[in-house]
Amino acid sequence: MINRPLIIGHRGAPSIAPENTLASFARALHDRAEGIEFDVRLSQDGLPVVIHDATLARTGLIDGVVAELSAEVLGRTDVGSWFMQRPNARDVDFSNQKLPNLQQVFDLLAHSDALLYLEMKGETGDVDRLPAVVAGAIRKHAIAKRIIVSSFNLSLVRAVKVIDPAIRTAALFEPRVSFLSTLIRSLKLVELAKACGADEICLHHTLAGRRLTEQATKAQLEVVVWTVDNPEWIERARSRNVKALITNDPVSMLRYRNTKAAI
Repeated sequence: MINRPLIIGHRGAPSIAPENTLASFARALHDRAEGIEFDVRLSQDGLPVVIHDATLARTGLIDGVVAELSAEVLGRTDVGSWFMQRPNARDVDFSNQKLPNLQQVFDLLAHSDALLYLEMKGETGDVDRLPAVVAGAIRKHAIAKRIIVSSFNLSLVRAVKVIDPAIRTAALFEPRVSFLSTLIRSLKLVELAKACGADEICLHHTLAGRRLTEQATKAQLEVVVWTVDNPEWIERARSRNVKALITNDPVSMLRYRNTKAAI
């Protein structure tokens, strides 16, 4: 039980280093997180790059749409300086952190045991392209067995399974009014996850009640909860058979989990 729930760094270790950068991923691994979660989009030339937002405004501090720029241009973009402008920023220079591509992330994690939760951020035209690119990249690496591909767009999850049934996938769900009124009450999320071929169900913490997590477990779906920074979720996750917690503060969550396990 000491390593359950697994602690997954949300975009790395974003409380300490800029999200979705190699520095953030390295820090999460340094702090002994069991995995990292990160976001993948396609560049204009169809290459997978690692960034959450559709634009560079927030993390790149410049105008620009990711899907309209080449991977080469994106790879030169400073995505670390914004982090140092926060009021509570530490005195660390992250201006050398460039927007990484998927190959760089795979290379960084090649010699670790960390799980990789790869979230596909697909736009309207990416239903055909993004799953194929992601599946192709995964097949080329020996770390394929440690990767879980997820998306809120369940058609993307389904497409990955069609391309390669061996790739592990997860269905992502967030609390929306329509879900709350039409799906959560009748517990249809598990059915949706199974219908797209998912192996895991990733629930926003407000959705991860005991009844839903129990139903998911009975349906042979492993449960992951996001984004959780409250250590009280450690005991809650254990009582609900939750596989992993995705967190912005992996070091604190790990400290609490391991201390509780030692008692």
